[in-house]
Amino acid sequence: MTYFLNKNLLLALLCCASFAASAQDTVRYVGNTLVNVDYHHGQLRPAVGVHNTQLFRANRQHPEKAEGVGWTYNHAPMLAYWNNQFFVEYLSDSVGESVPPGHTLLSTSKDGNRWTRPEVIFPAYRIPDGTTKEGQTLVAKGLDAVMHQRMGFYVSKKNRLLILGYYGICLDEHDDPNDGNGIGRVVREMGKDGKPGPIYFIHYNHRWNPKNTSYPFYTTAPDKGFVEACNELLATPLMVQQWVEESDRDDPLITLKKEVKALSFYHLPDGRAVALWKNALTTMSKDEGKTWLYNPTRAPGFVNSNAKIWGQRTSDGHYATVYNPSEFRWPLAVSTSADGLNYSNLWLVNGEITTMRYGGNYKSYGPQYVRGIEEGNGTPPDKKLWVTYSMNKEDIWVASVPVPVTDKATAQAADDFDKLPAGQELEKWNYNSGLWTPVAIEKGSDGARALVLRDRDPFDYARAERVIPESKVLVAELVITPQQADRGLLDIEFQDGKGTAGVRLSFDSTGNFVTKAGYRYRNIMKYQAGEQYRVQVELNTAARFYTVTVNDKKVLPGGIFFAPLHSIERIVLRTGTIRRFPDADSPTDQMYDLPNGGEETREAAYSIKSLKTH
Repeated sequence: MTYFLNKNLLLALLCCASFAASAQDTVRYVGNTLVNVDYHHGQLRPAVGVHNTQLFRANRQHPEKAEGVGWTYNHAPMLAYWNNQFFVEYLSDSVGESVPPGHTLLSTSKDGNRWTRPEVIFPAYRIPDGTTKEGQTLVAKGLDAVMHQRMGFYVSKKNRLLILGYYGICLDEHDDPNDGNGIGRVVREMGKDGKPGPIYFIHYNHRWNPKNTSYPFYTTAPDKGFVEACNELLATPLMVQQWVEESDRDDPLITLKKEVKALSFYHLPDGRAVALWKNALTTMSKDEGKTWLYNPTRAPGFVNSNAKIWGQRTSDGHYATVYNPSEFRWPLAVSTSADGLNYSNLWLVNGEITTMRYGGNYKSYGPQYVRGIEEGNGTPPDKKLWVTYSMNKEDIWVASVPVPVTDKATAQAADDFDKLPAGQELEKWNYNSGLWTPVAIEKGSDGARALVLRDRDPFDYARAERVIPESKVLVAELVITPQQADRGLLDIEFQDGKGTAGVRLSFDSTGNFVTKAGYRYRNIMKYQAGEQYRVQVELNTAARFYTVTVNDKKVLPGGIFFAPLHSIERIVLRTGTIRRFPDADSPTDQMYDLPNGGEETREAAYSIKSLKTH
């Protein structure tokens, strides 16, 4: 009952706050696009050129294929770019949220595509027996802390990278690690040689100090430059404001002592700092977070629930917010603004929900808890918008979004991958590339480059998508080589702007090339492993009619769209059948594991030499 009363009170306060915000100079969404959560992609048009890459795939059965431990609750990733490489830090618990033991891991990458195996950066921490919390009867015995950091990195003015974590206390699975009653925040410095320094506490919660904790206080460090960097962080109100949930409720470091969660911020040209929290709460500061212009209020027009929202200035001088624009944790979308206040569009970053393999406490479905690179924490040389997020609180992903952000293709596809500039072959493509479902440009035995989709994951699929100009009449030609004919699946779909497919062709697992015809599939021809097929599809949306020609032979003189489309805007390649679970009515928590969640299947691969449309 208390939960529902508190929830209703929160909703009432948010509604009142939204009315108040309408009179403020504040962030607001002024666009008309809303999501439909019956679809994982929300029926949003994609931001063109987004690359989603999985850096960690949980595996309890075979931990040697994951991080070596086999923990399956992985969440709250943070991102930085320093010393010419990316850093992602994320927290991990063995099974579910707030269920110890917990630790924090770190992975790095030179290019954002190939990531190192995650290594523990903050290990499990034993809570002294007898520890309790005021007002609780539970007492710690043989209990470890859980990690709960809202801030991961800080680059000092002298270019020293600090990595931070927070040790919270959960006396049972429903206790709160960020209630101000944890142990404290730890810090270590990353050396330019790639080796982290010793662990220190940088800030304690009440009752904790150097005498009853396992790591020394940072001021005792022999490296005075490290101490200086820590002092600099502690004297930066905008940075330490991120600690509000975890710090003591009367902590003098925190200037805005409100029940706000997961701060992100950016600066406007006039120097004001715009702050964003969960539930799209927002306010501003004129003095770098020392004071705030008004109480946090819901940004008018924004739809966002109890999931993180990320905001930043992009390399073109515009602004972007990345978040789940629904009451659920899907889809993941980006909205852009010219002035940092008025956001006018909503485009897709990731509209896939991979299958949750392992159940656990408070594990939510979807791509969620997004974080980007905080101001001062580096700028990748490609000038793209980079973010990281967790999938199902299980796996960790990153995404790069080209800047300027757009949903429009300026020309039809003319993608002969061997003839495109090396390293730029997929600039106009969107993809989801998993560790067991990679999407990449590869060289074949003949030395020619091609787009290759591989799949050995029974719970996910590789996906690549080409946005094209809106077309009512279209001719598309793909040159494809399936590497096998006895397993796997490659769907080729023609979709409208909302992601509705009207035509689907498939290289299926039995050696047949088929097309979807209403309820059923219609056989077109047999195919052979290792053979190259030049597939030409002519489509007319007004007539709902298409033909298929393979290697200059018309193998399907006529087919009817299985769903009507006004126009075609996307061509999708996918190595698995479309997913519709979960939906808006699915149970909130999955407490069961799927069988063989860590097992691979025999790999299937498909090589695409070219795609051309007109």
